[in-house]
Amino acid sequence: MQFRGRTVIAFVMITMLASVLVTLVVARDLVVSSYQASGSAPAAAETSGQHDLNEAEIDKMNAVLDLIETKYVKKTDREELVDGAVKGMLESLDDPYSVYMEKTSAQHFSESIEGSFTGIGAEVTLQNGKLVVVSPIKGSPAERAGLLAKDVVISVNGEKLEGLGLNEAVDKIRGPKGTKAKLQIQRVGTSESIQLILIRDDIDVETVYAHLSDDRIGVIEIRQFSLNTAERFKEELARLEQEAKQQAAGQAQVQSGAQVSEGAGDKGRQGLKGLVIDVRNNPGGVLPVVVEIAEQFIAKGSAIVQVEDRDGKREKTLSKGSRKAYPVAVVMNKGSASASEILAGALGEEAGAILVGETTFGKGTVQVSYNKALGDGSLVKMTIAKWLTPEGIWIHEKGVEPTVAVAPPSLYTVARLTITETLKRDMNNEQIRSAQIMLKGLGYEPKRDDGYFNEETVQAVKQFQRNSSLPVTGELDKSTAAALEKAVIAWIKDKNNDVQLREAIERVGRK
Repeated sequence: MQFRGRTVIAFVMITMLASVLVTLVVARDLVVSSYQASGSAPAAAETSGQHDLNEAEIDKMNAVLDLIETKYVKKTDREELVDGAVKGMLESLDDPYSVYMEKTSAQHFSESIEGSFTGIGAEVTLQNGKLVVVSPIKGSPAERAGLLAKDVVISVNGEKLEGLGLNEAVDKIRGPKGTKAKLQIQRVGTSESIQLILIRDDIDVETVYAHLSDDRIGVIEIRQFSLNTAERFKEELARLEQEAKQQAAGQAQVQSGAQVSEGAGDKGRQGLKGLVIDVRNNPGGVLPVVVEIAEQFIAKGSAIVQVEDRDGKREKTLSKGSRKAYPVAVVMNKGSASASEILAGALGEEAGAILVGETTFGKGTVQVSYNKALGDGSLVKMTIAKWLTPEGIWIHEKGVEPTVAVAPPSLYTVARLTITETLKRDMNNEQIRSAQIMLKGLGYEPKRDDGYFNEETVQAVKQFQRNSSLPVTGELDKSTAAALEKAVIAWIKDKNNDVQLREAIERVGRK
């Protein structure tokens, strides 16, 4: 495949997601891919015919098909057999981002690109035969239940997922709005598996949220890169810049005690002092969209991303924009993947942005979805290239490292409670460990967080129960667990506790 000019942008559908977006998988529920980097499939030369099966190969396929349909012990569905053959070709590539989607799955994929879907709201990928969470989508059932990046989903409603293909695993997770998905997960750092119960729901399709701090630092959160995200980003950025100018003018007026005319005075002209772009738990999206956002901060002619094809040939996508006068920071974490990593890498290398938080997920490949080649509504999403940062760094399976490392508070990552029995003194399990982390994070002191219900934990539970107007038993029953969960959620929602965002705001404010 030859890349010419502004390569990536030419692909209406270059997808790049940190994982078969099946993150959308769960969320979008199937979208396997990267939507990550693109959006729909290029209609260009889907097939040339020069690599069609030869007569011997066709005879071989027909022979197997005939044997199955005439000799197999059970009756078979011919369409499923053909789908299985196509799926097998893609699976033989041993690439979790190259997949086949039958008609229904392909439709879900398209919906995910457009930002409309129903599910649990998590992006997943297949790694070494295991279903791994790339990131939960903010505000989704997955996030509310405490699903985290790098969690391994073992089973859904009692059905084991290991050994299944990505689409098959996703199908197990999907389901109608309002239905339960009981996930058994394995988390790094815990010896026992964790059970989470989620209620499937419509996923919020808004992708951009923005606000202005009192000291004229703008904050824009991008939850995923859908088709309209660049437009929404521009709208919110323009609004923040205007509000900052008005705020600066008002401050100058108060300080001088006189009316300040429009454009008068340094403060009135300054506008934003800085901008923080938050891409935490953003699984990726459409590549041309992230390019359109990035070039608003990168000087014209500077690289935003490089794409390397199978022959090692590289093409750069260059900015058509200009660099902003104010400093920029990007907040990222382990759930920031694909297009999010492109943005972080580009702004860090070419716009002098401060990268705050954790090392990102690490997906450095580009997928294209071919939705016309098969002619029946199904599609093939296939890896066709690598993407590299402007400086030529391939971050695949490594991630983008922060310039300022800030770990999230323990309450952000603690496993949620699923109480099936009252927990008491001298018991020892992962649920108690989670409760101890929660109590400590909320200001109580159980003295340990290893899962052993010691006397100090009893006293911490009693103090929490008193403060929550609950019966003071020192035991962790369902009502106490529910109150503890509610207190943790309230703590997380308090922006004052967001140490990563606070650090980013402080950093740009110093420049």
